[in-house]
Amino acid sequence: MQVKQMLYGQYTGNNKSFPDFVQKEKELEINKCYNENCLDTMAKMPDGFIDLTVTSPPYDNLRTYNGYSFDFEAVAKELFRVTKQGGVVVWVVGDATIKGSETGTSFRQALFFKEIGFNLHDTMIYEKNGTGACGSNNCYWQTFEYMFVFTKGKIKTVHRLDNGKPRTKGGIKTGRITKDGIQKVEKRSDAEGKLQLRSNIWRYNVGFTSGDDKVEHPAVFPELLAQDHIHSWSNEGDLVYDPFMGSGTTAKMAILNNRNWVGSEISEEYCRIIERRITTAST
Repeated sequence: MQVKQMLYGQYTGNNKSFPDFVQKEKELEINKCYNENCLDTMAKMPDGFIDLTVTSPPYDNLRTYNGYSFDFEAVAKELFRVTKQGGVVVWVVGDATIKGSETGTSFRQALFFKEIGFNLHDTMIYEKNGTGACGSNNCYWQTFEYMFVFTKGKIKTVHRLDNGKPRTKGGIKTGRITKDGIQKVEKRSDAEGKLQLRSNIWRYNVGFTSGDDKVEHPAVFPELLAQDHIHSWSNEGDLVYDPFMGSGTTAKMAILNNRNWVGSEISEEYCRIIERRITTAST
């Protein structure tokens, strides 16, 4: 009850509505990053607690992460438990190239998410503007990571973003694949005066942060990437989680876009970065 009263004061003091999840008598404070393994943080959460998870875990030893590792399958199962029905998990990962062959870890993880009950809502691409890596002299430059969008049941919140460009005057043609494998083309006449919807390939400057917010971290999330997913799959007042918070970009963008948040970060060094960034974002 003490935790419940503390949270109630926190929300009413900010003129925010008293959210349903505060009714849960769990020893978990929201709008806070926990310096611990994300499994320990999620163990404090009741079932169906999180509206949206946006995260990029360490993968294939491509990032030096202070010697820490994580139990992927245990994390995925806990994410399924704590995600609300209709909620979303955005899982941003890539693959290393070892001895001339990509590991395929990203695909194995995506299939495991499906095996435990998630729907694969969309396989999106994060294209890195102006950078890349080459696994061998025989490969093209790798300039992207996957953004797997998983849902628990039927997705409840979708706000599709536009690309800022006007749609074709006089209508547009849209195509779809039928059960027989035939593409059906339909002309829409309601396009004039509207903006084009984005594709599922999103391009960002790597590690971009706003203003004077300079971050010393090996893999800084682009702020706009986090913000765009927050806008796409959640509403104001929803609870956003990042189990591998890193430099705290997901929390920062949740704050700036009127979402509540919870984070886990096992590195004490990175927690100090997170504390500085969220303090600045909250003022």
